[in-house]
Amino acid sequence: MDESSIQLIGEVQQPIQAVPGHPRLVDDEYVCNGVASIFLEVEPLGSKRQVDITERRTRIDWAHFIRDMLEERYPEAKKVVLVLDNLNTHGLASLYAAFPLETARKPAERLEIHNTPKHGSWVNIAEIELSVLKRQCLSGRIPEISKMRSEVKAWNTDRNSRQTKVDWHFATEDARIKLKHLYQKLYSVLAYSSTK
Repeated sequence: MDESSIQLIGEVQQPIQAVPGHPRLVDDEYVCNGVASIFLEVEPLGSKRQVDITERRTRIDWAHFIRDMLEERYPEAKKVVLVLDNLNTHGLASLYAAFPLETARKPAERLEIHNTPKHGSWVNIAEIELSVLKRQCLSGRIPEISKMRSEVKAWNTDRNSRQTKVDWHFATEDARIKLKHLYQKLYSVLAYSSTK
């Protein structure tokens, strides 16, 4: 799971459409209409993803996204493994901040959260998919959140119907090279604990 903010950008002057022999002309001047937040969840083995667009990116918004994910997309799953970055809103405390104790406890007990290493966002497959979303769907100017929602919904439906997989080539041997500094710490801890 990952999230991002994106500006809502409108036109000051309407673009001049392309005609044979002349490209489309877009004025450099634009107007910022605020910011929208993207919450994206990817199931790599099932080739599915879900994207929600919200007006804010708070811990309450994150908690609602997670609750909806568990209740609507994985209602039968006893445990859901979630890989996230280390953003301060990504934690079980957000569920307890958003919902009453008993309501928050149910999703909290079903989550198994794994945080990516610091500066290791490339480990999060959802971040790769978020990059694809931005390149394929959000690279142009989108003036309002309703238009963004419809564009993203169409993109999401298309990717899911094609069962587009995330082509991720990070293997154990790559981890040993890329994360060598972490392995050294792990070996030190293991060596220390074996002397006791």
